[in-house]
Amino acid sequence: MKFFSEKVSCCALSRCKAFSLVEAVTALIILGLVCSSVLVVINRCLAGAADSELRMRAFEVARENMEELLASESVAEASDYGESERYPEIQWYKTVETFYEPLTSRIWIQGICSAQYTDTAGDEQTIELTHWLTEVSKAQLIQMIKDKQAGEEGLSEEEEAEESEEGEEAGEERGQDERERASEEKEAGEGGEGQADENGEVLSDRDLQGMSIEELIEYLHELSNQ
Repeated sequence: MKFFSEKVSCCALSRCKAFSLVEAVTALIILGLVCSSVLVVINRCLAGAADSELRMRAFEVARENMEELLASESVAEASDYGESERYPEIQWYKTVETFYEPLTSRIWIQGICSAQYTDTAGDEQTIELTHWLTEVSKAQLIQMIKDKQAGEEGLSEEEEAEESEEGEEAGEERGQDERERASEEKEAGEGGEGQADENGEVLSDRDLQGMSIEELIEYLHELSNQ
């Protein structure tokens, strides 16, 4: 009886089999697919978290610039850009411009503050904030154009003075010719009333008063882009 039980135990052990090579390879492939899927999900989560952080920083930079505009006592058409001191990877842009609202026939000055950054995928992303700052009357718009013209005339006079000094250093005769030409151009620019802005000349008060609001805004933008 004892001999029979030992024989049965040996037969039971002989029936136990290990994993075959095909089963082992299949298990490894399945495990690799599962692990790769998990790694892809983790990588996307990390990239999404990094993009969200960059987006929040860009929004903070744009909001700070907008708050500076809102806290200013006076504003004028201008455009500025730079890099954030706190977040060097973010570039900011700040623009103040006039625009005509056709539904109510009113002129407004709006501030546009934007921040640009590169996300984890290498694409450029932009956060932009826009706010209407104040309403502008036609008289104020004309005064803005006059101030812009006066500033450009001052720059032109400085450039002409620099050219005259260079001419004097090159030769007395050449310097004399340049001074005469500069004075003639200045007299021609001051004496002309009703001159067209297409040639870069200054418009008179009568011309500005006769222009529509849309034309005044367009002319102011042209002066700002020069």
